[in-house]
Amino acid sequence: MGELDAEARLAAEQRARVVIDRQLTDAGWSVQDKKNLNLFATQGIACREVVMKAGHGRADYVLYVDRKAVGVIEAKPEGTALSGVEWQSGMYAEGLPADVRLRAVTTEGRLPFVFEASGTETHFTNGYDPDARARRLFNFPKASTLAKILRDADAEPDQPTWRAKVRHLPELDTTPLRPAQITAITGIENSLASQQHDRSLVQMATGAGKTFTAVTAAYRLLRYGGFQRILFLVDRNNLAEQTLAEFQNYRTPGDGRRFTEIYGVDKLSSAGMLGSSSVVVSTIQRVFKALKNEEVTIGDDPGLDDYVPDAPVTVAYNPAMPPETFDLVIVDEAHRSIYGVWRGVLEYFDAHVVGLTATPGKQTFAFFRQNLVSEYTYPQSVADRVNVDFDLYRIRTEISEKGGKIDAGLFVPKVDRRTRKERLEQLEEDYEYTHKQLDRAVTAKSQIRLVLETFRDRLFTDIFPGRSTVPKTLIFAKDDAHAEEIVTTVREVFGKGNDFAAKITYAARDPKGQLQAFRTSPSLRIAVTVDMIATGTDVKPLECVFFMRDVRSAQYFEQMKGRGARTIAPADFQSVTPDATAKTRFVIVDAVGVTEHEFVDPPLNRDKGVPLKKLLNKAAALSLTEDETATLASRLAKLELELTPEERAELDDVAGAPVRDIVRGLVDAVDPDTQAHVVQNATDPAAAIQDLLDDAIKPLAANPELRARILELRATHDRVIDEVNQDTLIDAHGVVDTTRARSIVESWTAYLTEHRDEITAIQLATEAKERRIAFADIQELADRISRPPHNWTTDLIWDAYAAVDVDRVRHSDHHTLTDLVSLLRYTVGVDHELVPYADHVRERYAAWLAQQQRAGTAFSPIERWWLDRMVEVIASSAGITADDLDQAPFTDKGGIDGALRDLGDRAGDLLDKLNTELTA
Repeated sequence: MGELDAEARLAAEQRARVVIDRQLTDAGWSVQDKKNLNLFATQGIACREVVMKAGHGRADYVLYVDRKAVGVIEAKPEGTALSGVEWQSGMYAEGLPADVRLRAVTTEGRLPFVFEASGTETHFTNGYDPDARARRLFNFPKASTLAKILRDADAEPDQPTWRAKVRHLPELDTTPLRPAQITAITGIENSLASQQHDRSLVQMATGAGKTFTAVTAAYRLLRYGGFQRILFLVDRNNLAEQTLAEFQNYRTPGDGRRFTEIYGVDKLSSAGMLGSSSVVVSTIQRVFKALKNEEVTIGDDPGLDDYVPDAPVTVAYNPAMPPETFDLVIVDEAHRSIYGVWRGVLEYFDAHVVGLTATPGKQTFAFFRQNLVSEYTYPQSVADRVNVDFDLYRIRTEISEKGGKIDAGLFVPKVDRRTRKERLEQLEEDYEYTHKQLDRAVTAKSQIRLVLETFRDRLFTDIFPGRSTVPKTLIFAKDDAHAEEIVTTVREVFGKGNDFAAKITYAARDPKGQLQAFRTSPSLRIAVTVDMIATGTDVKPLECVFFMRDVRSAQYFEQMKGRGARTIAPADFQSVTPDATAKTRFVIVDAVGVTEHEFVDPPLNRDKGVPLKKLLNKAAALSLTEDETATLASRLAKLELELTPEERAELDDVAGAPVRDIVRGLVDAVDPDTQAHVVQNATDPAAAIQDLLDDAIKPLAANPELRARILELRATHDRVIDEVNQDTLIDAHGVVDTTRARSIVESWTAYLTEHRDEITAIQLATEAKERRIAFADIQELADRISRPPHNWTTDLIWDAYAAVDVDRVRHSDHHTLTDLVSLLRYTVGVDHELVPYADHVRERYAAWLAQQQRAGTAFSPIERWWLDRMVEVIASSAGITADDLDQAPFTDKGGIDGALRDLGDRAGDLLDKLNTELTA
């Protein structure tokens, strides 16, 4: 029985060797017997049955590259657990006979390349890797691949492979990166360095800059990590163009050259890859066709890029694109099927796989072996001002919900799907259809029109109240015919022409040109699409995402929703939507119930009816609910988008920390994952969650001044538009009335008293009369008084004093910000006459010059040039510093160096003297 088993094992091993011989031959190796060995036959020779030195047995194959022994293969029957025979192949790698060792490459006394193979499975250990261990390969690498590894090992013996180099990457330049991008890149690099997984998953909210993150990581791995070529997989071919543009526009740290000036970036085509291509961009469907040596077109082909096979694909070895072609595969927001039926394509390559996604599903987590290296959720991106929050608006109709019925005997139009030719046909029996058949088997024009008319009628009252320009709107249709019907009806309902609404699908005319127009044209307001703009495509001014088709995939819905999430600079926004100020939200209009699926997360702004003041009062009392905490985060994130940089800095100063961090804390407190972690070991889960919420609210609850300043700034940026009440003229006549002026003066005086301890300019004017008031302090006061409820300006207060104290106020046709100093000094009693600040400075300058002359000091014309212009700066800025001398007009005469040249050693003393004498 034992002899029969041995014979069976031998036969099985022989069958395995036949397959192994073919695999080696496919990879370009010449398989030879020992007696017929010819090391000059080709670059790679696989010699069978080589007797090793005494006690080390017989190697099934010894591999030669460029006539030197470099590796061994241990062949075993199909089904053998290859990790269990690594001791054998290791013994062969160390047991070279003397004649072979003379022409062998070794590392630490053994051959560097060790394989175990069964014909259906191949394991490979690269001895040059740090902590070298076996990994599974689709097929044996080419001899040229091993030769490249040997050359790299000679060139850099301390870091011979990318697995060694990634452990020594230089520090990341974080200047152009957001915190979430820094975390993602660091996570990828740490995962590569640790080699605990061969796959890494990055979860990053749509709009947070996934592609830029990937490009940055790709540059660092190509530049410093020893990577030779990267495959970048996108969801659709049109997104490949966008990805190419991202690589082309990327500026490398240091010299600022474009990525594509250093590395070749190309799309995959039938011509294959250029030898110079360091990054290859494609869809997985096109990679599969290339592996099968089939035609791969350059242009858009929805039939190809949307194709999902019924069963998992089978991949065969292709010497034109061997498994070692890529060191890294980046999957950017690809269709979920890539980790199911398409995974054979990914697993063909001997490459680390990095996945980028906004909404990973179970299958995605499983493929990446749960190795989530960074996580950045949509609410967190809203808190960080990366994205905007959204609101939901639901439109429901009878036919949308229940379908309809057409009675027998009626003549109805029927449309040929292929030719779109319409004909009239009489129904022989009743035709009933469900809502699921709507816009597929049957088109209900009334339903489409009613939905769009409702949208039009509610647009400027419910959805975007107070607006008059139709916001940029993207409507998702079920198919191209449905999109055609919608775009026609949109034009009719709004009474607009072709340039107002357009269909942007693969079947449309010039879809790329139309998409660009949708981004930038003020006239193209509504676009209708099916899938083309569903993923990855940026249209930053978009404010309305309109679902007229259902979506049953959480990942796909999140990508579609993300089209409206992008933030945009106010100036760019207003250039295409002139009646808007800043993009602070977008609206999902749901006409099919897509937002009622369980996978749809609610917006942060959950309690829209609660005023901000009430939320802040409840925060002070630590009585916010979880939904109210989320709503407060949304309101503060919205406010931050509306603030100017100066106002944002002011608010951060009052808070004692960036307000963005406070908002992020609120968002994290309502995050289910954070809460799950907190309650994991808690004896009282409800109390633990309440403590989490209280800690997040504390920066607001413990800072009354911050809460007051938030409301102050909110009032500044709020403007209610009354379109309901019609005004009626009561009277119109000239009035000379000092009552209002006196009221302003009294309120102004009371304001200075009330805020004396918190506004620096007031403190300096009342308590430190010898110190001048800095321009920044004047600006702070001007900003504070300009806000509701006062809405004061320098002119308004000055005119009030002019009406009340006629004899003590000097008239001025033009007031500057520094006149606030005069108002302060007059109000607190330092000055007894209200004089424009510039006049005050010039008068004191004239007196100072006269004093200098009496003391025997005379100034030359060039010295007077410097002094006169210094005085003008003091008049407009309430002081002057040495840095001001390096600005116009002083730069005309050499700046600081010119002042030292013309005024000599006393330049600094004169600067201090003018500041002291003229601003007192």
